[in-house]
Amino acid sequence: MDLKLEVVVIPVSDVDKAKEFYIDTLGFRADADFPIHDGYRIVQVTPPGSACSIIFGEGLTTAPAGSAQGLHLIVTDIEQAVGELTGRGVAVDGPFHDDTGAFHHSGGTHRVPGLAPERPSYGTFASFTDPDGNEWFLQEVTVRAPGR
Repeated sequence: MDLKLEVVVIPVSDVDKAKEFYIDTLGFRADADFPIHDGYRIVQVTPPGSACSIIFGEGLTTAPAGSAQGLHLIVTDIEQAVGELTGRGVAVDGPFHDDTGAFHHSGGTHRVPGLAPERPSYGTFASFTDPDGNEWFLQEVTVRAPGR
């Protein structure tokens, strides 16, 4: 069976503010904006180069606005990505790596400022939030693990 992650729903409080952030600030592609009826609206946007989109709107989830955590955007040069986001007015924490040398812990625990020693693929991160507080990570991947 071939399974592909196509869409992730994120909870937001203000659809137009989220749309402005994701499209105008981050540069995500605007795919759709369907105001179906009062209380039900679907907005779909896609990060540049991604096969997976995000959807937000009204009447799509019961999750509290800003409760999405651990969403990852993969970049090949984290310093460049941080610079671009910062230049667009996004407050970015990082780059950083985890003191275990593995995947980052939840929250800010175990974060060590700066690039991972020897800059291994999958080892360096940065983070930012959208206007509601949904948490996004940048993860630097320069060489994919086998099979990916």
